[in-house]
Amino acid sequence: MTERTMPAQDSGRTPILIVGGGPCGLAVACELLQLGIPVRLLEAREDRAVGSRAVQLWPLGLEVLRTVKVLDEALDRGLRVHSNIYHLGDRVLTVALGKDNEPLLLPQEQTMELLEDALERLGGRVERGVRVTGIELTDTGVTAKAEGPGGTTELVEADWLIGADGVHSVVREQLGFDFRGVRLPLDFLLAEGRIDGDYDPGTLHYYIGPKGSVVFGPMPGGRVRVSGVLAPGFPLTAEAVQEFLDERTGGGLRVVELDTLATFATAERIATGMRKGRAFLVGDAAHTHTPVGGQGLNLGLQDAHNLAWKLAGVIKGQYTPQILDTYEPERLQAARQIVGTTHRLMKMFTLGPTASRVQNVSWNLLGATGVLRRWFVPLLAGRRVRYPDALLSTPDTGSERRRRTALRLAGRALPLPGTRPPHWVPAVAPGGAGGFRLLTVGRAADSALARRGRWLAEAHGTALEHEHHQRRSTAGFLLLRPDGYVAASGTEPAGLDHVERLLIGLTAGVGSASV
Repeated sequence: MTERTMPAQDSGRTPILIVGGGPCGLAVACELLQLGIPVRLLEAREDRAVGSRAVQLWPLGLEVLRTVKVLDEALDRGLRVHSNIYHLGDRVLTVALGKDNEPLLLPQEQTMELLEDALERLGGRVERGVRVTGIELTDTGVTAKAEGPGGTTELVEADWLIGADGVHSVVREQLGFDFRGVRLPLDFLLAEGRIDGDYDPGTLHYYIGPKGSVVFGPMPGGRVRVSGVLAPGFPLTAEAVQEFLDERTGGGLRVVELDTLATFATAERIATGMRKGRAFLVGDAAHTHTPVGGQGLNLGLQDAHNLAWKLAGVIKGQYTPQILDTYEPERLQAARQIVGTTHRLMKMFTLGPTASRVQNVSWNLLGATGVLRRWFVPLLAGRRVRYPDALLSTPDTGSERRRRTALRLAGRALPLPGTRPPHWVPAVAPGGAGGFRLLTVGRAADSALARRGRWLAEAHGTALEHEHHQRRSTAGFLLLRPDGYVAASGTEPAGLDHVERLLIGLTAGVGSASV
């Protein structure tokens, strides 16, 4: 076995080494390359992964595809879901998701194909058949030991490391993070193929009843996915799947042909950390949970989205290295929220007969009163994930607090720091500069807030863009991060003075790309 150090860049090391060529590794590589940061991407598999796997892309996952300019093709290939239909015993509850919360059903192998195509257009590539077996961290960089085809061993030197190598992450193990949680004592069915019945392709069906639950979802190309918790000893045959459907859906669905038939287990685990010095974890390397609600891939893609702009900004000297300290607490909190949500959803789908009947009555009530549409749907769409200790915040003065309270009572409150922006905020153009956006709002285009916002944008150059929106009567401002989260908000010009001081602190004393 030979050992060598092969430089990926003229300097003898690569700025960022990414371990894992799944969707999260591909996504973070694309975003970094788009921001002008060279990366090297190693993948242990020698071939592309195949199979539908994670198929549900909620809006925040689609936002990442939009950022790397593959969303339009994803929409052409995929199938939009406009409604969730809950079959609650003898009642059917249809919950319209609304345009802003509609997910896209797209097999994971196609999502990865789109991302890898984008990677290659940006000048990157996946190095397949290269397995990382050891990592050494220092204050100035990372050395990874990688075993390639033919038994060669390479020492890869990099300034930063991103572990995107899945549930069985070598990077997580090498960094010394525990993967705490439990394996659930449940087996799930995964059956895909042609199933005839009276259903709308744009809907997902959840059958929740005393005999057990099942999720039934039409997918692109006329195929259908069926999933649910299985009884021990379930035989993997088309006939058994037909009996499974008949028992839990009441009939009306006929299995014609299955091209995928398997069982799988699941666990609920979160790593004890997501950053150690110059190394980070994203995606399944950091967290895993049950498939109910289709959250997993979306959570990982948002890890990538959160990290890319911060790391690129530090490397290019736009931001101080301290901005990287926000990655772990923000994404660990997001993981805990999502894992908690999927845990509660799983309990709903595995209730006994009596509890199931009680639950179905309550769900009908929640549907009739609009609670599911107003609260539960945004939860599924990921819009209720909130970050702790927001990157920037405005002072909570007495007058500001009273003003916020009055607006909240009137139903016109501005979003708080650490939350997602409201739907009326326009999306940033794909491939934008990647800086902060300051939105001032109010009917007066030349208000004190608007004038102060314009001045701040001129003073901070490409680090800050300003827009004014007259469509809202509520006067105030929103400072949006490059990943779309609200960094600060307020209703008074004094709040913008505070934002300026914080922005100066965020960008003061930045160093070179060798930081």
